[in-house]
Amino acid sequence: MRLRLIPLIALFCLTLPQVAMMQSSQKDLAGRWQVKFTFAGRSPMNLIFDVQPKGNGTFLLLDTAMDGKPESAPRPATWVPTTNDRVSFSGEVELPIGDCCRETGSLIFKGKFGPNDALSGKIVFIASTEDEENGVGFRTMVGTFSASRIPAGK
Repeated sequence: MRLRLIPLIALFCLTLPQVAMMQSSQKDLAGRWQVKFTFAGRSPMNLIFDVQPKGNGTFLLLDTAMDGKPESAPRPATWVPTTNDRVSFSGEVELPIGDCCRETGSLIFKGKFGPNDALSGKIVFIASTEDEENGVGFRTMVGTFSASRIPAGK
């Protein structure tokens, strides 16, 4: 009986620090974030990421609606903490393509907490448009992002 408990105790001891880290990352992410992101060869864009409990949240795209105006309503988003002060968040969005067109797809952020309560990392947009020449089968764009916490009350 004792020999069977040793692997379970060892597994518990190994996973406990990861659970604690995930909980601390969740606490660090709480609130609203001003996110600036750029894809290669395109103008920078902005959104507000409103983090809500249990992996929920919203994106409010600030300059991607017609005529560069904010969207009228936030879109659902999700987030999940990972290890080593990293976080991932994503949502379905509609981004402008040039001056005339728009494209719907998934906007995925993978970042790390840095100094001064900031986030930064990589971003991927996977469009709903099929692209046979692309290895993943869909049109994609890759870029970078930085995010800073919006003080409470603003």
